[in-house]
Amino acid sequence: MPDREQDVLRAASMYYLQDMKMEAIAKHLRTSRSTVSRLVKKARETGLVEISLRPTRSRAPGLGQHLASAYGIDAYVVPVPDSAAQVDRLDQVALTTARLLGSWFDSDMVLGLAWGTTLAAIARHLPRKPTRGSAVVQLNGAANTRTSGVHYAGDLIAGFGTAFDAHVHHFPVPAFFDYAETKQAMWRERSVRRVLDVQQRADVALFSVGAVSGGVPSHVYSAGYLDPEDVAVLEAERVVGDVCTVFLRGDGTYSDIALNERATGPTPTELRRIPRRVCAVAGYNKVAPLRAALRAGVVTDLVVDEMTAVRLVEDL
Repeated sequence: MPDREQDVLRAASMYYLQDMKMEAIAKHLRTSRSTVSRLVKKARETGLVEISLRPTRSRAPGLGQHLASAYGIDAYVVPVPDSAAQVDRLDQVALTTARLLGSWFDSDMVLGLAWGTTLAAIARHLPRKPTRGSAVVQLNGAANTRTSGVHYAGDLIAGFGTAFDAHVHHFPVPAFFDYAETKQAMWRERSVRRVLDVQQRADVALFSVGAVSGGVPSHVYSAGYLDPEDVAVLEAERVVGDVCTVFLRGDGTYSDIALNERATGPTPTELRRIPRRVCAVAGYNKVAPLRAALRAGVVTDLVVDEMTAVRLVEDL
């Protein structure tokens, strides 16, 4: 019987990322040590695991265990040289996330996507994995006063659909409505309700966190989605970033931030209904919004570069 991709991934993650012994992995997977050895070997042969020599021992396994224990999540810490540029850090996290997603997403599943800089990087590394009866749905609108958002978000969502042979559901609404009342009215429209219904059936959600400043700028803050008045409100509310264009304070609260009533992305409460919620993060400037997202309980699986994980653990 051929090894399932999920078994290969689980064995390799436990062995390389969580530093578990083969005997312990075999017990956890209810199989033999020789089977675990074969699974780990297959992970190397298929490219799921790439081994490189580093001048110092990677802190990734211990960091992953620490984050998993602190937040009750599965954490995948990507070893990246400390001297790596931010763009390279993002690229390595994107590559790892794309491979993990390829093992998790399968036929008859729905994948919800939030557009953004990190998701665009992940799209470039997606493995080709044809599925049947699957769907990819956009989680938040992308239009603003300068653009319809169709080219940017549409191409990104379509790339995931092509990789998995999945049916694509675009979400042709603004990222933020001008008025909360307009959003409420639009949410009653049948064409919008159809997409919202697909979102609610998602098995996997993939997103990053948006940071207000620093590093590689988050798309929502750098592409004309917010007016100066909106930015002033976010500062007054002590907002540190967003998930799916829903803004969060450092403690993970969001419900009384007025701008969120105009946002088109799912709230943390709505996101938590999705069984697997994958958050991919790279960069020091993402530590505060990532911590907020973790406190809001929206993450089940975190893929993060090593240095960012170090900062996150130091702030616990």
